[in-house]
Amino acid sequence: MNSASSISLEFFPPRDIAAQEKLVRSAKQLLALHPSYVSVTFGAGGSTRSGTADTVSLMQNLGCEAAPHLSCIGSSRAVLTEILDAYRAAGIRRIVALRGDTPSGMGVEAGELRYASDLVRFIREHSGDWFHIEVAAYPEMHPQALNASEDLDHFVTKVKAGANSAITQYFFNADAYSDFVNRVRAKGVSIPIVPGIMPITNHSQLVRFSTMCGAEIPRWIRLRLAEFGDDRASIKAFGADVITRLCQRLLDQGAPGLHFYTLNNADSILAIHRGLS
Repeated sequence: MNSASSISLEFFPPRDIAAQEKLVRSAKQLLALHPSYVSVTFGAGGSTRSGTADTVSLMQNLGCEAAPHLSCIGSSRAVLTEILDAYRAAGIRRIVALRGDTPSGMGVEAGELRYASDLVRFIREHSGDWFHIEVAAYPEMHPQALNASEDLDHFVTKVKAGANSAITQYFFNADAYSDFVNRVRAKGVSIPIVPGIMPITNHSQLVRFSTMCGAEIPRWIRLRLAEFGDDRASIKAFGADVITRLCQRLLDQGAPGLHFYTLNNADSILAIHRGLS
């Protein structure tokens, strides 16, 4: 990677001691890559709220800037205010602001704020410019959007509400990213839009994740993965090659950096990083 590009990493809160030990091992390995920051996920309806805060503190203690995810679904303004004040007191300067997933059994309008743009606006009204606000972008369209134009308008609204930069949902087609960036630039959006990168390490897991988030797995990749069956080593080697080439093409096209969805594992990210020029 060239000196003008940066990487960032996403982790999720561990659920038990063994998972926490694995997270610490992976984080220490990956922090050697000098990421600009790491983000920590926030469960549906805030279900991992305390775990998110604890993991953010852990990452700070390991010497890296940490950016907690914050979602508005299922949260009141009072709760969001409490969370923002606690993060500010802890010295957090970056937030990933999301609408978030609705927990099972909860209505789609749960919470006082309906959209990520409402959350961005609320953070700005409450905290001014204290937080650098990251938002999500969907090069292949949000799975719940009615059409691509509406989805693009929602993204522009989030930016106008006060977002500083964006991280995309993962994808495997570099042209989808380029097309999205070109369309938002035509709308006057100038903030950095960083590609989200998902390593390929597990066929069934990848299919499950992609079905939920609307990411398209190209037919040739699906066929190759099916051909490997349960051969994990071959899947990982193939995945590292495919994603390294995707990352290199994105950087060559001018992407400002790469945001890796680590799934709390280091090996695949390290292999991809080694393969980048």
